[in-house]
Amino acid sequence: MDCVFCRLIREGTARWVVRGDVACAFLPLEPLAPGHTLVAPAGHYADVFEAPGDVLAATTALMQRVAGAMREALGASGVNLLNASGPGSQQSVPHLHFHVVPRWVGDGITTWPGGRSGHRVDGDPGARLARQLA
Repeated sequence: MDCVFCRLIREGTARWVVRGDVACAFLPLEPLAPGHTLVAPAGHYADVFEAPGDVLAATTALMQRVAGAMREALGASGVNLLNASGPGSQQSVPHLHFHVVPRWVGDGITTWPGGRSGHRVDGDPGARLARQLA
């Protein structure tokens, strides 16, 4: 397997924000905003469906720490947490990762989808989810 994120983590060539045994944070090559950070598990998990709960918990805890640092160190008034998991999501790197994008009022970017999905499912989607999770 030749995962670009695994290689960055293994070789230590990323621009590190935090480097941990379970989760790490590094700067992307093309940031959306000053301080935009990627948070990922240190081990390889393709997406949110594959990651064990404890790894996902450690990764989200690091996202929260990074978000807090953005508020304190960069004066961000908010953050966007972005993730794409699986082939239908436009995931570009098959290693679970979350973009933590610092935001400021009037910063000129938008991260919310501009439209609604054209996909339809039979019945009540909420009820189907509730049955599956029961």
